[in-house]
Amino acid sequence: MFQGVLNKMRTELNSPIDYYLVFKDSFVHANSLLEKKVHLKQIGHQCLNCQQPLPIFRQGFCKSCFFEIPSAGEWIMKPELSKAHLGIEDRDLAYEQKVQLQPHVVYFAVSSGLKVGVTRNTQVPTRWIDQGAHQALPIVEVPNRYLAGITEVALKAYFNDKTNWRIMLQNKGEQLDLAAERAACIDKLPAEAKPYVVDHDPLNIQYPVLKFPEKVKSLNLDKSPAYSGVVKGIKGQYWIFEDDTVWNVRSHEGHVVELAVD
Repeated sequence: MFQGVLNKMRTELNSPIDYYLVFKDSFVHANSLLEKKVHLKQIGHQCLNCQQPLPIFRQGFCKSCFFEIPSAGEWIMKPELSKAHLGIEDRDLAYEQKVQLQPHVVYFAVSSGLKVGVTRNTQVPTRWIDQGAHQALPIVEVPNRYLAGITEVALKAYFNDKTNWRIMLQNKGEQLDLAAERAACIDKLPAEAKPYVVDHDPLNIQYPVLKFPEKVKSLNLDKSPAYSGVVKGIKGQYWIFEDDTVWNVRSHEGHVVELAVD
């Protein structure tokens, strides 16, 4: 029996990806649960910031923390709103300078179809794994989050920036020539980003999945606090069960659970 507050799974780039569910005093190598029956039970909530037993609003935070702490600022989801390079504070300038004023990658990834995205270079390839991408390729590596953000905005006029998570989980995504896609998009980049084009090779990612779901059924522990099922795979931040139920670990950050394995 394992018990603790959920955070998104930690990952290691292997073939296939290794997944770890980490609690305060223990961890589970999630790959080892394949073909085993697990029992999940939600027993409470705990905000990842203030540690209080409060309902989770978004991103593992209670409502108060979500609207106050710097790590949940709007620039997280919209990098083009970053202002630390101008010395302008959103919620905490020191924190924002630390995060925003470091190299960021604008990339192509394929999980359902071709999409463009942004991440810190220290989050490569973690970001791609969390999205369930089976292919990924950097386009530019720029010196700050703002420049990455305006580059993504420019490319979103031509490319999708969303993942169809159902298609991703059903393994129906395309196989694309990402190097050709990158070469074709160079003229669409903002002038400020063109000096930062990189020439890395595409990364192909494999996941520990024995059976992909035919008709996806999403598990929400707030609505159904207990669930039992045989694990058939892990992709992105999802567990895939034998009955086509899927469980998004990341969307349950801040939830306190018990996990038992037969």
